Amino acid sequence: MVRKRKSDQLFYEYFEEWIELYKVGAVRSVTLSKYNMSLQRVYELAPSLKVEEIDRRKYQQLLNDYALTHEKQTTMDFHHQLKGAILDAVDEGLITTNPTRKIIIKGKKPKEKRPKFLNQFEIQALLRQLELSSEINWDWFILLVAKTGLRFSEALALTPNDFDFSKQKLSISKTWNYKGTTGNFQPTKNESSKRTMQIDWQTAMQFSQLIKNLDPEKPIFVKNRVFNSTINYRLKALCTNANIPIITIHSLRHTHASLLLFAGVSIASVATRLGHSSMTTTQETYLHIIQELENQDNDKIMKHLALLM
Repeated sequence: MVRKRKSDQLFYEYFEEWIELYKVGAVRSVTLSKYNMSLQRVYELAPSLKVEEIDRRKYQQLLNDYALTHEKQTTMDFHHQLKGAILDAVDEGLITTNPTRKIIIKGKKPKEKRPKFLNQFEIQALLRQLELSSEINWDWFILLVAKTGLRFSEALALTPNDFDFSKQKLSISKTWNYKGTTGNFQPTKNESSKRTMQIDWQTAMQFSQLIKNLDPEKPIFVKNRVFNSTINYRLKALCTNANIPIITIHSLRHTHASLLLFAGVSIASVATRLGHSSMTTTQETYLHIIQELENQDNDKIMKHLALLM
């Protein structure tokens, strides 16, 4: 039996092998699932496309077909995942020229975006709606994320051992894999995400009482399988009752960061508290706030200089 040349392979087969060879065991499970989703889309959109047939026109058509049902940023992410495999195919001589050059990224009209963060008045109105009982519930979870800016998976992974109440500190060293059928601890997003942060005395006092009888090594908030939609649904009800914009649990992280920036906390300190790998990430995420603060600084500078007469 004559063995098929690799260039005769169907592209989705090549992409599947490439994921197995280069990504399995090298990336986090959540990232690997995104690659597998992209593989599924390739199979659906171009089941008969061979590796050797991929040229710029065919690749552009593949992206265009994907973009019909996805927003521009999602199409860009899809492109980046496919591009890695395609460039390797070029290096292996299976494709003669790079078909990803000068590609145009399209996408359907994005949905109306929810507010990214609340202002100080709105977050105070939200926190007043919380039903903080004597036992752990999701309202306590919402309060803690608002006070710390933790990622959803980081907050889920917290155990009593992560709190140091004598020093009012909280250690973040792991995340909770809530997307799996059976949840488990997993590494943080990156090394910079491992951090110790200060918490206010009130939060420290409240949680010292709440968790004093809990297993020190088990997650505080996780009892059964967790869905972020459950917490977002609770947040929606709280926001509606408070008559403020409806936000998601991730928006509480943005709210925490924006309030710190408006309070005059340095970008470096905010980046460290959020667990960003660099200040560039913080600057890009909160560019509009930083620009607003710079405008305020310019006004202060001009008023100060005007007095030097």
